[in-house]
Amino acid sequence: MVAENVEIIKKRIREVCLQCGRKPEDVLLLGVSKTFGIDKIQEAVSAGLFDIGENYTQELVEKHNQLNDQRVRWHFIGHLQTNKVKYIADYIHLIHSVDNDRVAEELQKRADRVNRTIDVLVEVHTTDEATKFGVLPDQTFELIKRISAFNRVRVKGLMTMGPFSDDPDDSRPSFQQLADLARRITKEAIENVEMRHLSMGMSHDFEVAIEEGATIVRIGTSVFGERSKAA
Repeated sequence: MVAENVEIIKKRIREVCLQCGRKPEDVLLLGVSKTFGIDKIQEAVSAGLFDIGENYTQELVEKHNQLNDQRVRWHFIGHLQTNKVKYIADYIHLIHSVDNDRVAEELQKRADRVNRTIDVLVEVHTTDEATKFGVLPDQTFELIKRISAFNRVRVKGLMTMGPFSDDPDDSRPSFQQLADLARRITKEAIENVEMRHLSMGMSHDFEVAIEEGATIVRIGTSVFGERSKAA
């Protein structure tokens, strides 16, 4: 079932890319495995899906250790606490959710200890929903400039979440705002900063996100199936 779902999503990505004049290979499918077991992740990997995202550090660490597959590129997409950075600093592929100086400072410190550079995206709050994390759009420039001073942390783009809504098109303003912000940051030519990625769009709105420039879409239920009510 997971393998079939992966192919269906990849087909939908190809179709929307062709419709809006983009290259399908420029959009990365990130499988979000929150609450799903190792067997589901193994199915996804067998289907050629090597980019896997988790929302919680403990769950990510457990799955990373259990799977022990060097082909998998682990992404952290949830709210990152400074005291949890140390558990993922030595192998994380991309962190999507940096939104304050404290986390950036801790990443710098931990990356220095393990002698590697950590790629991050800055999470931007583009809705009026208080439950969501992220730096406000008008504060994003200054945060990125401060992060750019760290030699072990590289800003590779931005991330956002659209509003809670059943209508995918309701997410379009958030995605447009993120894309516009990325263009303006690019013009600033900040050293150690690259707007390579826009991480936006989930199972219900990823096609709209691609239309607005997403380079990473974070897909959970459409790949792995419905989560339990408790999740």
